[in-house]
Amino acid sequence: MDISSLLKPGAVKVIGHLTSKKRLFQELGEIAAAAYDLDAASATDALQERESLGPTGVGHGIALPHARLDGVDRVVGAFVRLEKPLDFDAVDRQPVDLIFALFAPKDSGVEHLKALALVSRTMRDAQICAKLRANVDPAKLHAILTEARPVAAG
Repeated sequence: MDISSLLKPGAVKVIGHLTSKKRLFQELGEIAAAAYDLDAASATDALQERESLGPTGVGHGIALPHARLDGVDRVVGAFVRLEKPLDFDAVDRQPVDLIFALFAPKDSGVEHLKALALVSRTMRDAQICAKLRANVDPAKLHAILTEARPVAAG
């Protein structure tokens, strides 16, 4: 599994400013609907439901919201780069500007976890994050993410 199998070029977006986590999840739901033909409201609700269990802000300006929902046949992703970081209740209390969301089938077990681990390793790479923060072109952001070779779990 690699990021290019999870993330379509059309599922990458740069957004200037959002006022809330709820609005971010709505954007992610709309991106998933446009790129993968998912139901936007269901995708948004699933992200919010998962977030209510505990924040998915992992620190260093990164959030990895994820959800399981009906209507998706494999794990897919959406990436958003915010030009103005958003308060996200992250573990380090820092606002987030790089968000990689995953949507998985309800009954996906290990595939969802493998995808989450892959994205987490990729987003932990400081060089990759620096490149993502230095670019505003969605095509370039997609290229950075899909060409990334994350460090193996240690």
